[in-house]
Amino acid sequence: MKILTLGVEEEFVLVDRLTRAPVNRAPQVIHRAAERLGGQVQTELFNAQVEVCTEPTACREELRAELSRLRSVVVAAAREAGCMPVACGTPALPPDEPLTVTDSPRYGLMARRFRPLVTRDDGTARDDGLVCGCHVHVGSLDRERALALALHMRPWLPVLQALAGNSPYARLLDTGHDSWRAVEYARWPTVGPTPLLTEAEYLAHVARLVGDGPLLDNRMVYWHARPSEHVPTLEIRVADANARLDTVVLLALLVRGLAAVLLDRVDASVPPPDVPDAGLARAHRTAAAQGLAGAGLDPADGRRRPAVDLLAELIDFARPGLELSDDADWVDDQWRRIRVDGGGATRQRAVFRRRGLLTDVVDELAAATAGR
Repeated sequence: MKILTLGVEEEFVLVDRLTRAPVNRAPQVIHRAAERLGGQVQTELFNAQVEVCTEPTACREELRAELSRLRSVVVAAAREAGCMPVACGTPALPPDEPLTVTDSPRYGLMARRFRPLVTRDDGTARDDGLVCGCHVHVGSLDRERALALALHMRPWLPVLQALAGNSPYARLLDTGHDSWRAVEYARWPTVGPTPLLTEAEYLAHVARLVGDGPLLDNRMVYWHARPSEHVPTLEIRVADANARLDTVVLLALLVRGLAAVLLDRVDASVPPPDVPDAGLARAHRTAAAQGLAGAGLDPADGRRRPAVDLLAELIDFARPGLELSDDADWVDDQWRRIRVDGGGATRQRAVFRRRGLLTDVVDELAAATAGR
């Protein structure tokens, strides 16, 4: 067992400081932020989104410090543009202005190829397509090991999704879900559990998807766990963007601890668990709907069990990997905090109950994103 490196990609929605509605100011924000961050701040599909990417590190403190630095630079750049970055899976308020697609050849092609998912009949962008995720990379792994690790991690990913649910509101409504982002995002091709494929089968499968048209290229493989095409990592893509920085770090550490334990099985040629895709899809739907407050599906036998019990079991299972990197005590402390405070969706609803104002929810998320 070895300590793996970590990297995190966070997506934020930009909201106006007065109306708290999404605004198309990413070009201005990215231009300002890039003066300090360079390529670590990037565009996303819509001009109301910004993405930041950490450098790989093996140290929890370094990861948290870099995430905090990236956020602070984006916050300052957004302030100059009259807006705020908000870390949540879906914006609570609809935009006051028509959203626009980022001006790049790739995003333009995506908007044309997948027009029903991106734009309306009048050519404006669909605000229900504006979703923000948090992606965790673990490495360094070649494609073969990353794919094998993805197959071993499949049963645990609904539990991590439940932990990260942070999008109960969308377009002025309580969706009834902890992660409405998961529902919206699932409309895209290939979103779902990683298929049980060898590396050769993976390459042939993706080539067919690109050749037949469902995908533009290999980068559009949107499985919940996928070998990255631009860095030597396994990328986990089940989480909503979360405003609390410690929740993001907790998610990343659990991914790494789990990966460290399961890689020993990969390297020993232990077959991955034989969990049917239908059962996994149901587990992800349950996690999106109920988060940590409800039931989850046991990764071994599919039985309904409290989601908090499943997460506690994941932490225990990953403990050898967490102890290897000296993260176990910190993870236990954060898990105790979440059991008291609830996950992101629970906290958003608690804010709303105080005065019945979604603007309060946005303000709370913006403050937490900024570290206040």
